[in-house]
Amino acid sequence: MPISTRFTIWRTLATAATAALLAAFLTPTAAQAAPRESLPVYSYDDAIREAVWVDTGRDGDGDGRTDRVAVDIVRPREPAAQGRKVPVIMDASPYYSCCGRGNEGQKKTYDADGDVVQMPLFYDNYFVPRGYAFVGVDLAGTNRSDGCEDVGGANEVRSAKSVVDWLNGRAKAYTTRTGTTPADAGWTNGRTGMIGKSWDGTIANAVAATGVRGLRTIVPISAISSWYDYYFQQGAPLYDSGPDWLSDYVSSPASKAKCATVRQRLVDEAPRTGDLTGLWSERDYVKDAGKVRASVFAIHGMQDLNVRTKHLGQWWDALAAHGVERKLWLSQTGHVDPFDFRRAEWVDTLHRWFDHELLGYDNGIDREPMADVERHPDQWETSRVWPPRGTAATILRPATGTQPGVGTLGLTRARGTETFTDDPALSETDWAARIDTSTPDKAGFVTGALTEDLRISGSSQVTVTATPTTATAHLSAVLVDLGPDTVRDYAASGEGITTLTDRTCWGASTAGDSACFKETEARTADVAHTVVSRGWADLGTYANPGKGVPLTPGRAYTLTIDLAATDHVVPAGHRLALIVAGTDKDLIDPPSTRPTLTLDLSRTSARVPLVGGRAAFADATEGAAAVTPQARDGLRAPTAARRVPGEDR
Repeated sequence: MPISTRFTIWRTLATAATAALLAAFLTPTAAQAAPRESLPVYSYDDAIREAVWVDTGRDGDGDGRTDRVAVDIVRPREPAAQGRKVPVIMDASPYYSCCGRGNEGQKKTYDADGDVVQMPLFYDNYFVPRGYAFVGVDLAGTNRSDGCEDVGGANEVRSAKSVVDWLNGRAKAYTTRTGTTPADAGWTNGRTGMIGKSWDGTIANAVAATGVRGLRTIVPISAISSWYDYYFQQGAPLYDSGPDWLSDYVSSPASKAKCATVRQRLVDEAPRTGDLTGLWSERDYVKDAGKVRASVFAIHGMQDLNVRTKHLGQWWDALAAHGVERKLWLSQTGHVDPFDFRRAEWVDTLHRWFDHELLGYDNGIDREPMADVERHPDQWETSRVWPPRGTAATILRPATGTQPGVGTLGLTRARGTETFTDDPALSETDWAARIDTSTPDKAGFVTGALTEDLRISGSSQVTVTATPTTATAHLSAVLVDLGPDTVRDYAASGEGITTLTDRTCWGASTAGDSACFKETEARTADVAHTVVSRGWADLGTYANPGKGVPLTPGRAYTLTIDLAATDHVVPAGHRLALIVAGTDKDLIDPPSTRPTLTLDLSRTSARVPLVGGRAAFADATEGAAAVTPQARDGLRAPTAARRVPGEDR
C-alpha cells in the first residue's frame, strides 16, 4: 500500500477513534463545545519575531561548510508563555528580497537586530492571532541564506525540507548565520502546512514529494510539478532561456560569487534541444507522488500561460492514483493568486482548511465538494469530486469538409488528409478567428451547433499522424469553444483582474506590517471564441518523448500531444473545434525550418474527457445545425515576454 494511501486511511481512522472517545467520555455539552474555528485571541503587536538559520547538512556552494538557510518567524507570544505548542504555516520562497510577493510586490524588511518587520502577504497578520506561527524561508542562495539556487534541484528542496525537519526536532538551527548558539523549535508541535504561489508552491510540491514527516498539508497555487514541463513540452521549447537565467535572477550577490559551477550545470545539463536529461528527472516531482504524506489543496488558473495547467493535471492525477486527500479551485484567470480573484471566500476557505489539517478541528471542510470551478467571471460552481463522476475519455475524430482545412469533428473515423504550413507569425488566436475560412496555416475541425451543453473536465490528448516536408517540425493542438461569451481577460496585463485603489484588511497590523491590501475586480472581455485547452510537441520526439531526432521528409510519424487540464462547458448553441497547426506564436519557439505537414485523418484523433462520455457527445451533436462562417474575435494573442514563475504583476 502506498505511503499516502496508508496516511489517508490512518487519518480517517484516527478521526473516527477520536470521535468515539469524545462520545464515550465527554458530556453532550462538552462534546458540542469542541472548537470548530480558531479565533484571533492572541496579540499580533506582541508576537515574537525572530530569525534562525537551519543547517541543511549540505555544502551546495562549496565553501567548506554546510549551508544554513534563513528562517524568519512570527509566532504568538501567549502560547509560548503558557507552554503550549503551535502549528506552523510556512512559505519558502526565492523572491523575498529580489522581486517581492503578492499583487503589491512586498519584500521582507528587518529591524536593527535583523528580525523581520514586514512579512509579505497576509498570512502572518491573519493566522498568528489565531494561534499559528508563520515561517518565511529564504531558499538556498537567496536573500540571507547560504548555498546555491539550483532551480528545483537538491539544494533548493533540501533548504526547505530541512526547515520542516528542524520544526520536528530532526535538524539543527542557530541564532545567527555563522555562530554556534543553537536555536530550539520547542515552541511548535511540528505540524506544518506549506503554502505559496508559483515557485513557492512548486517548492511545497517538491518537499511533499520527499515524504518528509511533519508536513501535514500543502497549498500549491499555480505551481510547477515538473521543471522540464515549465521550459519544454514534449521537446518543443516554451521559452528562450533556461534555468541558469532564473537562478541568476533570484540569487543573492554572495551566492552569485560562489555558484558559477552550479549555474554552469544548469546550462550544460538543460540543453535547448529539449532532450530529457538527468537534471530534469531530478526536478520531476510527479514521479514521487507516491511518497506524499500531506494533503493537497491546489489552486490554478485555467488560462495560466506562465505555469500551464498541464502541471496541475499531471500532479492531480498522480496524487489521485496514490489516494492523497485533495481539494481544488480552478479559476478563469491567468497566473493570479486567489487572494486577488476571490478574496473573502479564499481567506475563509484557507482558514478552515488549516484549522482542519493543522489543528484537527472537525469543521466539515473535508466533507464539502472537492472542487470549485469558476464558470463565468465571479460565478462559481462545485463538483463533489473532480473530474466529476461519469467523466469518460471520448475519442473524437476529424474529417474533411467542403473546403481545405475546414473539416468536421465527430465520433466516426474518416479517411482523407489535410495539409498546412507552419507560420510562426500566427497564434492560436489567429487560427480560431478564421476557423471557418480555408487558410494555409492550420487544419480546423468543428462540430455543428450543439443541442445540449457539453462539459470537458480533465486532461485531453490529441494523436496526430503527420508527414513533414522538412527535418524539423513543431505541432500545436488546441480545443476551442466557438460562440459568444464574457470571460476574464487573461491576456491583459492583470491576467483577469484589475487592481483598485481601495484597501481591505485581513488580520491585524503593526506600524511596519499592514494587513490591508488593494482590492481587485474581474477584468472581462466579450469574445466570440474561447481557447479551452492547448498543447505542443516536437514531432521529432515521436519515438522517445525524452529525445528528439531529425525527421525524414516524406515519412509519416505518429505522435500524441498532451493538452492542459481544464474544466469548461461548451453551451448549447456553441460549437467545439479542434485545431492542429505548427508554431503557436509567443507560446512555443519555432523549429529551425518551416515545414508543410500533411495529416492522415484516419490516424488522427482527440481523446477528450467528457462528463457523460461518448453518449453525452452524441446527444449534444445529434441534429447539430451548420453555422454561417464569420470572423470571430477572441482575446488578443499572448505577448512575447520573458515569464518568471511567481513574479506578480
